[in-house]
Amino acid sequence: MKPLKSAIPALIPLIAVTAAAEFAVRQGFVRAYLVPAPSSVLRAMLQDSNELLRAIAATSFSAVTGFLLSTVIGIAIAVFLSSSRGIQRAFYPYAVFFQTVPIIAIAPLLVIWFGYGTQTVVASAFVVSIFPVIANTLSGILSTEPALRDLFRLYGASTWVTLFKLRFPAALPQILTGLRVASGLAVIGAIVGEFIGGQGLGSVVDIARTQQRVDKVFAAVLLASVLGLALFGLINLVSYLTLRRWHVSEQS
Repeated sequence: MKPLKSAIPALIPLIAVTAAAEFAVRQGFVRAYLVPAPSSVLRAMLQDSNELLRAIAATSFSAVTGFLLSTVIGIAIAVFLSSSRGIQRAFYPYAVFFQTVPIIAIAPLLVIWFGYGTQTVVASAFVVSIFPVIANTLSGILSTEPALRDLFRLYGASTWVTLFKLRFPAALPQILTGLRVASGLAVIGAIVGEFIGGQGLGSVVDIARTQQRVDKVFAAVLLASVLGLALFGLINLVSYLTLRRWHVSEQS
């Protein structure tokens, strides 16, 4: 399967960098209190496995929930914006707001609005990840081949038939590109939300930092990266399964 094959070459630099980091720390070229040895990170993961498992479960739930909300609502907003140029000019600048305002600046407001807990973390993941879905879906819908739109119009197809049988399928590659970006951003948003008002890997990182547990910080960051890669890989798998028979991006 293509997604699995494409992941194999990435393991080579990972193994090389891990071995080099272990050697550099053990030989004293890099101070362990700045960058721990990979073996120390693995030890921390094993020693604090229960805490880290609970944390990644909480972060996964919040990130995935925020990502799914941004997918559904983002696509719906993009369809609404694509209905006319006037609507785009009136409302698209407000969609850009989600991209331009740093999440760390509005995270305290999310706590005020939603309180401490999972709801704030989900809201943070949602705010960060929705714009790529809107932008890529809108771009894909508007990029439909004009000749095909004219053909549908010639045969009297309604707006909704044209949308669901022509414009939306044609936009699918760009929608999936937006989802790839949004999947990683959802994890980032969840971690930031946990710094401010939630439990999870973000909370583990914050507490471990105050305890000078650099190995535990790296362990939590590594798990957050694995979560992001898992979501990204899932979108790649969906892309492969849906596009492999007809789109050039999955046939090379």
